[in-house]
Amino acid sequence: MNNLFKTAVLMAAFVAFLGFIGAMVGGKSGLLLALLFAGGMNLFAYWNSDQMVLRMYNAQEVDASTAPEFYGMVAELAQRAGLPMPRVYVIHEDQPNAFATGRDPQHAAVAATTGIMRMLDYRELRGVMAHELAHVRHRDTLISTISATMAGAVSALASFAMFFGGRDENGRPVNPLAGLLVAILAPLAASVIQMAISRAREFEADRGGAEISGDPLALAAALQKIEYYAQGIAMPTAQAHPETAQMMIINPLSGLSMGELFRTHPHTEERIARLHAMARGVG
Repeated sequence: MNNLFKTAVLMAAFVAFLGFIGAMVGGKSGLLLALLFAGGMNLFAYWNSDQMVLRMYNAQEVDASTAPEFYGMVAELAQRAGLPMPRVYVIHEDQPNAFATGRDPQHAAVAATTGIMRMLDYRELRGVMAHELAHVRHRDTLISTISATMAGAVSALASFAMFFGGRDENGRPVNPLAGLLVAILAPLAASVIQMAISRAREFEADRGGAEISGDPLALAAALQKIEYYAQGIAMPTAQAHPETAQMMIINPLSGLSMGELFRTHPHTEERIARLHAMARGVG
C-alpha cells in the first residue's frame, strides 16, 4: 500500500471513528453534530494554523537582506520544486530542527532553528529545506493540520460522552461502562491514527526532498546529525506544545515516545537507509 493511499485510508478512518463517537453520544443527531463540529475545527485550522504555530515558536521572518544565504537557498530550492516562494522564518532554539506550515503552496512558510543552521553545513541544510518544501508540494501541512484537529475533536467528544453520557438512535441511555471505555480508548486510537498519517508523510517528504535537491545523501547526513544532537538538547516550545512535534523533521520529544504506534516519525535509521538506496538508484 503506497503512502498516499495509506494516508487516504487513515483519514477516512478518522471520519468514521468520529462519526461512531457522535452516534454513540447522540444517535443520528449526534453523528451529524460530530461531523459539523469537526468541519468547523478544520475550517478554523485551515485559515489560522500557520500563524498560530509560528507565534508559538516566536518565529522571526527573514528575507534576502536579513538572511541572504538561507533565504537564497530556499529560493533556489523552491524554483527547482516549481513552487511559489514561501515565507522564510528563523526560530531561536538551540535544538536542531525545522518545519513547514501553511494551508497550500501559495500560503506556505518554512522555518529552521538557529541550532540547525549552526550544526549543519550548507549542503546538509539544503537537504533539510528541500524536505520541508516537499511537505509543501505534497500539501502535507494541510493533512497534518486536519489530522491534528480531527484527533482533538475525537478527544473532545469522548470526554463529552464520559461526563454527560450518550444516547442511542432510540434515545435510550448508553451503558455507562461503554461510555467510560470510549472516553479512555478513543483519544488513544485517534493518536494512533494521527501518528500513522505523520509517519507515512515523512517517508514521502524524504523522497520528495531528495528529488528536489538532487542530493539524497545530504539529507541522510543531516538526519543522522539531527537525530544524534537533538536527543541531548531540549526544545522548550515543543515541550509546551507537544501537538506540534509531528511537524518537525525529527521529533523534538522523541525521548518521551510511548511505543511504536505513537511515534510521530519513522525510525531515522530506516529513513537514512531509504535515502542511501535512492542514491544508489535502488527502489
